[in-house]
Amino acid sequence: MPPANKTKRGSNSLLWDLLTFDRLVTGPVIHFIYWAGLGVVVLFGFGVVGAAVGLALKEPGFASLLLALPVMVAGLLVASAMVLLWRAFCEFYVAIFRISEDLRALRQTSDADHALLRARRETPPQI
Repeated sequence: MPPANKTKRGSNSLLWDLLTFDRLVTGPVIHFIYWAGLGVVVLFGFGVVGAAVGLALKEPGFASLLLALPVMVAGLLVASAMVLLWRAFCEFYVAIFRISEDLRALRQTSDADHALLRARRETPPQI
């Protein structure tokens, strides 16, 4: 969760945040990588279907169809498992970077609390 006391800043601060790693761009990059990897898995799935059809058409007869069907089913199951693993992998990285943002917000809050306590200790009591 982002800090609640975030103020609106100008476009110069966006550049500064990116240059000083105050704002992480990893989230959008991981989304792009996820969709690119999903495209590779879909290409793999199309390749499996093409290989099964090619295997079925290679030799005429019922035996080639019996061989092509399990190849296609197994290949599509593997592609489905790859989609789930790829999603889990990308979600893991998104979770890691969100934890990093949360820890950063906690540290800012803690630093503000410590500064407030220091200011109270340094100010003499007024009677």
